Amino acid sequence: MPEYRTERLGQMIQAKIGSLILEGRIKDNRVNQFLSVSKVKVSKDLSYADVYISDIRGKTAEKEIEGLRSAAGFIQSQLGGSMRIRKIPHLRFHLDKSIGDSFELIKKIENLVDSETKEEISPQTNEDNQKP
Repeated sequence: MPEYRTERLGQMIQAKIGSLILEGRIKDNRVNQFLSVSKVKVSKDLSYADVYISDIRGKTAEKEIEGLRSAAGFIQSQLGGSMRIRKIPHLRFHLDKSIGDSFELIKKIENLVDSETKEEISPQTNEDNQKP
């Protein structure tokens, strides 16, 4: 199957699951509206789709992932009702840590920049204090 077709199908699945989460149609208490579907990778034979989920708040979403796994049948039935494909892929939910990792990287860079600016300021003040 051409790669562009699986990518397009992944985008459709991503949009549909995202709207199900945002609209609150998944009734599991563990699933909240702060979840985001960051990407979907569909296998070439359309047998499964890896759905990567992240929490917008930056928290780990292990409980939410379990809630989505338990609601996978409902989500697949909703996908089947709205998409015109012969076979709906089996959904496998995974925690996407890339957003949290990027926040940590940004914090480290900011701390590094702050420490460098403090080092640049402090030698100048020490030199000023030593002059008679």
